[in-house]
Amino acid sequence: MDIVKSLGHPEEIFNLFKFKMGGCRTVMPKLDYESMSASLRTCYLYLNQTSRSFAAVIQALDGELRHAVCIFYLVLRALDTVEDDMTIPLEKKVPMLNDFHTYLYQANWCFTESHEKDRQVLEDFPTISLEFRNLGQAYQDVISDICHRMGVGMAEFLEKKVGSMKEWDQYCHYVAGLVGIGLSQLFSASQLEDPEVGKDTELANSMGLFLQKTNIIRDYLEDIQVARAFWPQEAWSQFACRLEDLAEPDQLTSALSCLNLLVTDALRHVPDVITYLARLRNQSVFNFCAIPQVMAIATLSACYNNPQVFQGVVKIRKGQAVTLMMQATNMGAVQSIMAQYSQEMLQRVSLTDPSRDKTLFILGVIQERTLSQATLASRTAHLSPMYLSAAMILAALSWQYLSTTAGQPPGTADMQGH
Repeated sequence: MDIVKSLGHPEEIFNLFKFKMGGCRTVMPKLDYESMSASLRTCYLYLNQTSRSFAAVIQALDGELRHAVCIFYLVLRALDTVEDDMTIPLEKKVPMLNDFHTYLYQANWCFTESHEKDRQVLEDFPTISLEFRNLGQAYQDVISDICHRMGVGMAEFLEKKVGSMKEWDQYCHYVAGLVGIGLSQLFSASQLEDPEVGKDTELANSMGLFLQKTNIIRDYLEDIQVARAFWPQEAWSQFACRLEDLAEPDQLTSALSCLNLLVTDALRHVPDVITYLARLRNQSVFNFCAIPQVMAIATLSACYNNPQVFQGVVKIRKGQAVTLMMQATNMGAVQSIMAQYSQEMLQRVSLTDPSRDKTLFILGVIQERTLSQATLASRTAHLSPMYLSAAMILAALSWQYLSTTAGQPPGTADMQGH
């Protein structure tokens, strides 16, 4: 039960209760599906079905940018589904990935042979490509270009493993950095953000790399269980003969050393993330960009020096996630969140960890970039202990009822009615 996991964190219980009572609309306003065409409504249905993490923040974007990002996500989800489907032979998959961007202009193209869980985006690709062609030309150009570059990059890594740290950066660029670049160009094309946001591809790339590296680090066990390897060989070969050996109980010290090395590498993107977010001017764009980034640093902090990465799944608490989502709506709050989690990692740096010096250095840089402009106090709601205790009791008494009456994700029920 989510509320039980947050019992030691009264602020989280208060925010869980607030979120259930409608606080989610602060960052996830309700969409008017009635005014949409049937095909566009279907696209939003697919969005909610295929993305738990991004669906809400996409639907909170302003104006026509919302539809552009929704279609961008679905096109890339379709491309990613092709890459993930191990039943498609390489001689068929490689040309599909290289040519996928051309299917956007083929009204009837679809693929019905996938066995992946998100195969509906391939089977009904004509609906997605129709809405793509209904977008403004500037949006189409960005989406088609990123789809092309990503497909080529995915095809390149199908037949080779991630070896060096440089190749890890390159792989993460293809599958996530390009997403950050494409999104930034869409932000600028919508005129909700300045042209420099779309032009600075280095910062945009770092936004994607930070998220992707966090996911790869967290998903170690899940990936090796299905014979997938995304941790770079240059890193793990320093500590084990095989990547899967890190999951052995007698290899824990080596496993943690490798884990901390990769976390340290991911953290080097945080200063770029802070610079990027500070440039944003539109509130919906800021929320869209900031929420995944604070979730990522919270997840990375949970993974750092944590044996559970090699034994199960490391997740942040739902109450923690809701709190981050509701607080990360301005630059000061984001800096405070970054400062808090970097401080948490700083306190857990081992004296014997091989990456200790590099970890301390990058955490120091992050602290300097955050604590100099924000204080931890700005993040915490100024509630008295008595008020928090009352909120805790009220939330506990109400949670079971609220969970049964408000269990569906925002917007899902509205869309399924059509």
